[in-house]
Amino acid sequence: MAAGWAWAVVAAAVSASQQEPQVVSPLVKVRPGEAVKGRKDARLSLARGECEAVQVALPGKVERPSVEPLSLKGPGAALKAAIWREAFIDVKTPSNGQGHKGPWPDALVPVNAPGHDPKLPTVFYVEVCAPEKQEPGTYRGQLQVKTASGKPAAVSFTAEVQPFALPATSSLPNSFGISLYSIARGHGLNPESAQARELLREYGRALLEHRVSAHGMSMNPPPVRFEKGRAVVDWSAYDAEMAPFLDGTLLPSGARFTSSDVRDNKQAKTDAEKTAYYRAFAEHYRKKGWPAQLFFYAKDEPKPEDVPLVKAQSSRVRAAGGIPVLVTSPLDDALNGSADILTPTLNCFYPRPGPQTCPTVMEATALRKRLAGDTRVWWYQSCNSHGCTGGPPDDKKVDAAYSGWASYMVDHAGPLNRAMGVLAFSSGVDGELYFDTVFAYNTKKDPWKDVFEFGGNGDGTLFYPGTPDRVGPSGHQPVLTLRLKHIRDGLEDYEYLRLLSELGDAAFARSAARRLARTGWDINADAGEWEAVREEVTARLRKRWAESEYAKGPGRQTPQSTP
Repeated sequence: MAAGWAWAVVAAAVSASQQEPQVVSPLVKVRPGEAVKGRKDARLSLARGECEAVQVALPGKVERPSVEPLSLKGPGAALKAAIWREAFIDVKTPSNGQGHKGPWPDALVPVNAPGHDPKLPTVFYVEVCAPEKQEPGTYRGQLQVKTASGKPAAVSFTAEVQPFALPATSSLPNSFGISLYSIARGHGLNPESAQARELLREYGRALLEHRVSAHGMSMNPPPVRFEKGRAVVDWSAYDAEMAPFLDGTLLPSGARFTSSDVRDNKQAKTDAEKTAYYRAFAEHYRKKGWPAQLFFYAKDEPKPEDVPLVKAQSSRVRAAGGIPVLVTSPLDDALNGSADILTPTLNCFYPRPGPQTCPTVMEATALRKRLAGDTRVWWYQSCNSHGCTGGPPDDKKVDAAYSGWASYMVDHAGPLNRAMGVLAFSSGVDGELYFDTVFAYNTKKDPWKDVFEFGGNGDGTLFYPGTPDRVGPSGHQPVLTLRLKHIRDGLEDYEYLRLLSELGDAAFARSAARRLARTGWDINADAGEWEAVREEVTARLRKRWAESEYAKGPGRQTPQSTP
């Protein structure tokens, strides 16, 4: 039995006939003009509570690609696969020296969506998810696809559901931005319409399904009035929007947002009113029993002239009690003591040769020693990693400084898109922030043609607007991306490593993480090595799980073994 993840190992695979579908790793971005080497069959391994995928690339020019539904049968309920067709975006300006012009796969559209260009590769993204209560064991099925010849071809699928389980809610707190108003603009809808609000819920659902929590959402603060210094808040609209994401009722898995932001309210005008309003927010979360980390997002990337504002914000919020203040800044003595969650960019954590791209660079362990004992450390990606101007810089030293980093850019390799979870585990950071997931919707450009922002292709945009002209009769919907799948897989990497450490094998977990991401700018780009490491981690987890308290009762119990 192979104990690996979605393991079509490109480096070690035997090239199949050019007339047959090729099964390749999800970490490989299949581009036009590049040889596709893979397997004839698909083999996946997934924990209970996990999703894993492969790509099925069809040979030749396929005019009208089609695929039959896939169901895998085994010892438990059948596993039904989700299948998308990969759509390409034409990169005109590379994100940096590692990027390249030309078509890149990114959007995951319905199989029958209009606009397929037969001159581009035909690739299906096939994903299998196992619920937490799925019976472990081997599941099998066949995927029927239509090739260029018009004749159907069968691709055998085998999925091994492991006995160990991952939690439905991410163990690593995170918060990615999203906005109703950007979504409405991208879809050509009135933001106040019921259709736009339902679409916002679908976008939020998509994030939650990928272990990602959101800040922003509708952006609308709950109405408030003040009586004798007390904030009286009408929570009805806010709860209708947010409760399903916070109480675990939105998804069958019971997944919840790990965090949520305080929505500032212009009705609160004085410092006393603002503090009372923040206090009401904290009290509401406590009464509801929502475990999500409520936080106040202070002035983003404050400049020296913003320091008084950040200090004033921090003072008002802390007077309310129970709400940490998040500040996006490297270590800065001027802001010292103002942040409860200090959030520098990724490049501030890893020294490297050549020009530094952060004013204060230090590893997370060193940073913690400079902060108050209860200050948490999050991080986030920005153009400080890939470069803020786009294209390869003329200076090779500068190009090197902006290359190699974990990245959410379209024209960067899959392992770079996936690496943040592994890095979070090895560095010990407490959470991840990302500024937006639909930024390009709010520009004058068509996101389907151009997502170049802040020097990178896809910076701040992890979806495409699924309008009827793009996805067909299924109507308005969020179109997922390969990059969002890689982010989800990275968060599942984090769960594997965390669980292995929790079960007493921390040294091996740390070693495995270093094989994949030695630093934030030194990521192993070999898909085969990522597959091999997951296979080894899976084998260790199976053994540790069988010996632990986890295996002795239903649900997720706390194991007796410690790292």
